[in-house]
Amino acid sequence: MHFFTFATEDTVLYEASESNNFGLDEIIEVRKDVDDAGVSVNVSRILARFDLQAMSQSVVRANAGATAKYYLNMYDAGSDNLTTSQSLYAYPTSGSWNMGRGKTTYSPAETEGCSWAYRTGQNEETYWTKADVKDTGGAWISGSGYEASQSFIHTDTELDMRMDVTSIVNKWFSNNIPNNGFMVKRSGSIGNNNVLLDEGSSTQLGNFKFFSRDTHTIYSPRLEAVWDSSVWTTGSLQNLDASDLEDLQIYSTNLKSRYSNEFDGKIRIVGRTNNPTLSNSPTASAYSVIKYLPTGSQYSVLDNYSDDVVIPYGTGSYISCDSRGNFIDLNTSGLQVQREYKLLIKVISGSFAGSNGTDTEVIDNKFTFFIK
Repeated sequence: MHFFTFATEDTVLYEASESNNFGLDEIIEVRKDVDDAGVSVNVSRILARFDLQAMSQSVVRANAGATAKYYLNMYDAGSDNLTTSQSLYAYPTSGSWNMGRGKTTYSPAETEGCSWAYRTGQNEETYWTKADVKDTGGAWISGSGYEASQSFIHTDTELDMRMDVTSIVNKWFSNNIPNNGFMVKRSGSIGNNNVLLDEGSSTQLGNFKFFSRDTHTIYSPRLEAVWDSSVWTTGSLQNLDASDLEDLQIYSTNLKSRYSNEFDGKIRIVGRTNNPTLSNSPTASAYSVIKYLPTGSQYSVLDNYSDDVVIPYGTGSYISCDSRGNFIDLNTSGLQVQREYKLLIKVISGSFAGSNGTDTEVIDNKFTFFIK
């Protein structure tokens, strides 16, 4: 199962604009601006918060707390001047903050809402740390279990973030710390003068840019919960034989053309051969015999307009089976409305009875549905 929730608040803290708020900008970024002499260094950090109530309820209902994994997803919005290899880090933010309603284009600048110096705004003088310190750029909790990271290899197609933040989310769910959202930044902190820590060094590393919750695209930040919800009870059903792979017909008996973004249920997947062996049975056609797919088969969901993968193949997308046949568990709460999606089926042939080795077959039978 994959369960998504979108960011409720996000913003950027800019060292170079210590009192200004940027809560409504469409781009959130982790910048590092270094002058040619390597003397003047200015950085930025991202704050992003998610309402976890519905996600927590879904995980509890599935009894998946011990196995669920959580991923912070942010989508590249034109990152530039990045070095070949580097990492971003996420920490739980320490203390509450106000997203604010400022934008980079505002003149005069908006100073109400959080900024590099303040949690809630300049007029209220709610500093991030002590009342006499204004240059911290937010506050975060670090240490074992409070840090997540993702490495990036600079290519044209690998700049989206899907960071494993399981340890942090589990601490929120267990009420160890309050949910004040994520702080996303480079390693270290300004002024540490450590060449091995990215923020404190004079190395020019470039700028990570991601779409914010205020984007007019489909790429708003989202938090993803993943767990294995599959079950496997075949009853009296027949299994597909290894020889059936190249002669396989897969269809759905209940896939609808339109769903609301509140659907949470089963999509039935039926497998049979195109040319079954005919029998003289007076009660059943050979074409109506349902055979189950091999264990380990998976599904994936793509945006049918952009081909972006929304639900990838993996442990959260195993196909289940009961006495009626195969099915997938689908929750549409994290799918964008007014978009069409495509369902792909990946059959793992090595799981067929009597097969040798492992092969896969991705089947695209034009299974599409629209989220209204």
